[in-house]
Amino acid sequence: MTRSLRRDLYAAGAAALLVTVAVLVGRHIQDTYRTLFVHWPPVLAEWDPHVGPGTPAAVLLAAATVAYGPSLAARLPWRALLAASWATATAWILSLALVDGWHQGIAVRLTTREEYLRVIGRFHDIPATLRDFTHHIVAGTPHPWPAHVAGHPPASTLTFVLLDRIGLRGGGWAGMWCVLTGATACVAVLIAVRALADETLARRAAPFLVLAPAAVWLGTSADAYFAAVAAWSVALLALAVTKRSLPRATASGLLLGLTCYLSYGLTLFALVAAAVLLLGRDAVRKRPALLLSLLAGLVVVPLTFTLAGFNWWTAYHLLVTRYYQGVGGKRPYGYWVWANLACTVLITGPATAAGLRRTATNLTRRTEPAAVRLALLVSAALLALLIADLSGMSKAETERIWLPFAMWLLPACAYLPHPRAWLTAQAILALLLNHLLLTGW
Repeated sequence: MTRSLRRDLYAAGAAALLVTVAVLVGRHIQDTYRTLFVHWPPVLAEWDPHVGPGTPAAVLLAAATVAYGPSLAARLPWRALLAASWATATAWILSLALVDGWHQGIAVRLTTREEYLRVIGRFHDIPATLRDFTHHIVAGTPHPWPAHVAGHPPASTLTFVLLDRIGLRGGGWAGMWCVLTGATACVAVLIAVRALADETLARRAAPFLVLAPAAVWLGTSADAYFAAVAAWSVALLALAVTKRSLPRATASGLLLGLTCYLSYGLTLFALVAAAVLLLGRDAVRKRPALLLSLLAGLVVVPLTFTLAGFNWWTAYHLLVTRYYQGVGGKRPYGYWVWANLACTVLITGPATAAGLRRTATNLTRRTEPAAVRLALLVSAALLALLIADLSGMSKAETERIWLPFAMWLLPACAYLPHPRAWLTAQAILALLLNHLLLTGW
């Protein structure tokens, strides 16, 4: 065993130890003080060993991806690889969701008390509702919004309102929307990695993006949809700076603006976008209009919502009040500030822990240029996640909330030798999580 591989195993072992300590300490705090408000810390889940209709498909898909994924990723034509990645990621997310059955796994996920579909009827007059949106964020106001609606800018809820308006009504359609769009996030990340680093690294990352343990929470959660929008905003920006394309820069700006109006915390994706601009600085220097196009696209969504009567800053400050009125004000920061990172280990897996070790090595030792560029991109996403953690505005449920950031940590697995062994570890983790725990939000 080489020294480098041994250090990879140490990193994966340290990540596993972090999760173990978070579980044991979390159980003690919850049993003693009842202040975590999760039944299986550090994740929001119930201990519930079970199998279901999706079990055979999930096991077979995992085995096939481990056996053939790396070789197919290396040989397939690029466009075929993107299509195969999306299809396989979709199948993996769906098979894991269907372990809980269609009803529990998909159809009712977005219809529970705190979810978006509960308020569809209150958006019969969209402009009026937007003008009135901030008046119902704080608990104690007349008809306060459910937690997830109050906790996000209105573009998140409006998505499901518009689905309802075009006839795609109910939790089944909403759930499938999140699964199908969420699965495209891996395609966006592959496109960005190829544009900013190189195709070889993108191909090596593909099986890890497809078989991510994050799939347990990508199906079915609105955060899967948020992850896709954020990922495509970065991918389009990567293409814009490498191809010097003004339309792609504008489209990237549009999606970046939308990202900020889907989730307040995703404004931190500005750090990932800044990393892309840094990597493409030569193109930006030669064609400054790229920045103007990006900014032109970026202002569209904020301007639209502002003119419609929704004030993002006011809403965010009211959300902070609402957050501390609820369990967010009772959950201990001293536990969650590190236990959140254990949740990140669970959605990204042991391979990503080892990959992040190699990311640090590539940044400090300045190895091959493509490897350094990928390391910079991954590091920007990690920095954004750490800032979100330190903010204290995401205590618990980060296995779902941080899905958009997690998608950009997974490409670090491209550095790893012996991909099948690491993919096996990733698949086993996802299967265990989905069959031993009943996740919820």
